[in-house]
Amino acid sequence: MLVLLPPSETKRDGGEAGRSLDLTALRHPQLTAQRSAAVSALTALSRDVVASTAALGLGPTQGFEIERNNALESSPVMPAIDRYTGVLYDGIDTVSLTAEQRAWVVRHVVVNSALFGLLGAGDEIPAYRLSHDSRLPGLPLKKLWRAANAEVLAATPGVILDLRSESYAALGPLPGHDDAHYLRVVTQTATGQKKALTHFNKKGKGVFVRQLAQAGRDHESVESLLEWAATSGVRLDRGKPGELELTV
Repeated sequence: MLVLLPPSETKRDGGEAGRSLDLTALRHPQLTAQRSAAVSALTALSRDVVASTAALGLGPTQGFEIERNNALESSPVMPAIDRYTGVLYDGIDTVSLTAEQRAWVVRHVVVNSALFGLLGAGDEIPAYRLSHDSRLPGLPLKKLWRAANAEVLAATPGVILDLRSESYAALGPLPGHDDAHYLRVVTQTATGQKKALTHFNKKGKGVFVRQLAQAGRDHESVESLLEWAATSGVRLDRGKPGELELTV
């Protein structure tokens, strides 16, 4: 089972002293060439503050993001699941997971980074700034990642559960097999109608990943996942073709 997450705009500072980025140590080594190209383009861009501010969509108080990018290859690293912060990652709350539950996350969770492509949750990365809509000079992100990420996913057997936003899903579309599904977070109104959530969407996804980690199962089919949900107080149902609905 593979759970796909979007990255977060916000990143935790710090990391393990004496350890820096090693692209060859990241999960899915077939993406190393694309990763190297993206890192080179971003570090080159970071030498120009004005161009970086425009390309990354930064505000006047976000100069530190350019400094992060400038030190990309020498700054300390930490596991991706700890580096990213924000509502979704707060919902997972890996700090409070047991060692066994955290190991489940490392085995089964992948983060779709605009800089590194499909990252394993345990892959060690530095703090950086690059979003799906950032503009790297001469290196369009969709052209760089779409086919390469899609090829990795197509070669991944079993259940793939996509919790990414549509913008990040465009950087690596799901394969067309029956066990690959996009997760939509919905709420049920007083009249029984379901509608998409906006503000609490990310929190719902984070809590759901935490529940999966706490259960610790490797679901071999969507049917297995739905059966687990039905007996675990998780409201997970089939939606449109290729989609599952999580009601929160």
